[in-house]
Amino acid sequence: PEWIAEFGKLQDSAPPAPWESVCQQLTEDLGAAPADIFVTFDPEPLAAASIAQVYRARLDDGSEVVVKVRRPDIRPVIEADLRWLHRLADIAEGEYPELRLFRPSEVVSQFTHSLRRELDFSAECRSAERIAANFAGYVDLDTAAPPLPGKAPQATSEALPVIVIPKVYWQWTGERVCVQEFINGISGRQLAAIEHAGLNRRILARRGAHAVLKMIVEDGLFHADPHPGNVFYLPGNRIGFIDFGMIGRLTETRQAQLVQLLLGLVKHEPRRVVEVLFDWMGETPVNEDELLLEIEAFVDQYHGVPLKQLSLGAMLSDLIAILRQHRISLPADLTLLVKAFISLEGMGRELDPNFDMAGEAMPLLEAAIDRKSVV
Repeated sequence: PEWIAEFGKLQDSAPPAPWESVCQQLTEDLGAAPADIFVTFDPEPLAAASIAQVYRARLDDGSEVVVKVRRPDIRPVIEADLRWLHRLADIAEGEYPELRLFRPSEVVSQFTHSLRRELDFSAECRSAERIAANFAGYVDLDTAAPPLPGKAPQATSEALPVIVIPKVYWQWTGERVCVQEFINGISGRQLAAIEHAGLNRRILARRGAHAVLKMIVEDGLFHADPHPGNVFYLPGNRIGFIDFGMIGRLTETRQAQLVQLLLGLVKHEPRRVVEVLFDWMGETPVNEDELLLEIEAFVDQYHGVPLKQLSLGAMLSDLIAILRQHRISLPADLTLLVKAFISLEGMGRELDPNFDMAGEAMPLLEAAIDRKSVV
């Protein structure tokens, strides 16, 4: 726990880079000094993370914005780290055959691609706008009209949207800097402040889960780093998501497989789970009868367990362990998905100890089954 707590500081509490170097780079990217662009600009960062730090400013029309600046000279540091990771993956695969099951080179390649995208703030902002477009007209399950049989809930015209994605100011956005709308809310880390503001932690947990699950099973484009530092809680139990540098993508085929897998786990249908695993293993030789028996035993241990006592993150982790025993590798493009599930479930339980991730997922999964005809 003490290591986790220390590394967690890299999310928004790292020592900031000196203002002098930041200001010089920022002036180059903006084409003018910050004082010439913004009516006000606070040189004391709101937050500092491993790749960037964020400042608060105001435009001449009165709009409050945040200015996210990439740390000066961070790219060569990261590229050096990535070369080490690739070298370690090569050693692992060459010297230790048992580690090939983890596909270290593929995982490092996925991580490399994701991290390089994080370094390009214009790519991050394009992802933010795509996700914002997916939420246009979205209303959460709590405020949606009753669904038709087999259909997803429909928004009502009088209901307010509950998910906020900050607006991008493209005239000042590029690879090393982005300017976005300031989200004036309570950080996901400030649990005591949530109650003091009169917000409902249970509703917030549900709405956050619904939003991320929609991104995964409906849109195929999801925020892959939904930790508390990237979430803000707003009046009316609304939720703001920031920092879209780490984004996961799922093809329609992968979405269909995922829905089948999760439904099989939650509804205790081992054969549904095994069918997905057979799709994933491709040409890998495996004892199918033995795998089916093990998956049946794995799923049966949860039979009769109330949904709210199920941890989807833990179930997925245990399932991956079984795959490795049978020399079946999790597809590399699902690495970010498992990470997002574990982060999301942990944040939900922090907000509401009785948070029921499996129960919240069920209506969305069943609607996806009907919508995508994956049965």
